[in-house]
Amino acid sequence: MMRRPGGVPNSFRPMDCPCIRRCASACPHRLEIVVMKITRVEVFVLGDPPGLPGEGAARVTALPFVRVHTDEGLSGVAEVFSVPPGVARAALDGPDSFFGRQLVGEDPMPPERLRVRLYDSLLHGNRRGWSIICLGAAEVALWDIFGQALGRPVWQLLGTAERSPHQTWSEAQRQEAVPYCTIVSDHMEPDRLVREHLERIERLRAEGFRAFKVEPMRSSPQTVVELARQARRLLGPEPVLCVDVGYLWNDVGMALDVAERLAELGVYFLETPFPVDSLEAYARLAARSPVRIAAGEHTVTRWEFLDLMDRGGCLVVQPYMATCGGLSEAKRIVELAQPRGVLVCPGNWSTHVQSAATVQLVATSPISPIFEYVPAQVYDSPLRRALQEIGLPVVRGGIRFPGSPGIGVRLPEHLIQGFRVG
Repeated sequence: MMRRPGGVPNSFRPMDCPCIRRCASACPHRLEIVVMKITRVEVFVLGDPPGLPGEGAARVTALPFVRVHTDEGLSGVAEVFSVPPGVARAALDGPDSFFGRQLVGEDPMPPERLRVRLYDSLLHGNRRGWSIICLGAAEVALWDIFGQALGRPVWQLLGTAERSPHQTWSEAQRQEAVPYCTIVSDHMEPDRLVREHLERIERLRAEGFRAFKVEPMRSSPQTVVELARQARRLLGPEPVLCVDVGYLWNDVGMALDVAERLAELGVYFLETPFPVDSLEAYARLAARSPVRIAAGEHTVTRWEFLDLMDRGGCLVVQPYMATCGGLSEAKRIVELAQPRGVLVCPGNWSTHVQSAATVQLVATSPISPIFEYVPAQVYDSPLRRALQEIGLPVVRGGIRFPGSPGIGVRLPEHLIQGFRVG
């Protein structure tokens, strides 16, 4: 970072000085190079207020966030999705935490340098699971700082939009990210599950959303197909429709039968038909299914994604920005997927803080036509609604590639205090 003497950031370039070539050492325009330092890493936990009436399948109980502070007054934030708060604190909170002690005092730029350092610190320990999710969240926060420091959205620093005009058929595809709305029901009884899904789809379709995913969890094959059939009838032929059964089966034959029936309804992908470690089952189904098979919401690092693609045959992989190991790792997953003909449709059953980070990746990816999005307006979660209000806006079913610095979301202190847990 360049500063004028006196400490005020300035975009003045040394070569702008008319006398730099002949009197640099005494030049009144002389700039000093100031290295930013990380001063503090903190974890705070947010959740919906206790005692809300009803069931609320999408409520947030205790979601950790990490915030990285610098001596320049800039801070970056990220979600630590699907990690217990105590684990997130042990990994990231304060100078005595495992990753925190390695970050404090370091220059936060460029983020990938610190990501490599943190990953290398795990070489004799656990290079998967919660450790990688915490590492990835820290790296997303570092990218947030990097973008703010340079006055650029993160996607412009990851790499400019690479959607070739020869491989797109509308200008919108080159300018926006398209969220697919994940729909869940508060109830598992078949008739009620179908009815709640359809009510939520109808409302969101009226608001202009163009892509949807239904989740008939713990349902019979008949309910899975019936929900998809009624959703397609309600949506019409154009909107994207996906189905997620949440690791429901162990029977390849049953999964294939359902996939063939879903193909007749124009289903875009079938997500997580088997437990995530059943790669042989994924491979057998993917080899015969007329519908793309998708997985990856809990998959960490490019190495596990290679297994999903090469051993499991998945044609859609779904990295979460923190879970996979950070934005740098997500970019590598795109680079590995593209020559394999695999789509990267990032997942996010979380809030709009992670959505903002997800859009940064999607804006650079030629193989990410849609990404997962949780529409707070159809769920009973005050925290989701509050974060959606400050998140990137959806207009006519798309999110324009953002121009604000960093990941594009700032958490006001009153929101943090209003939803803080513990």
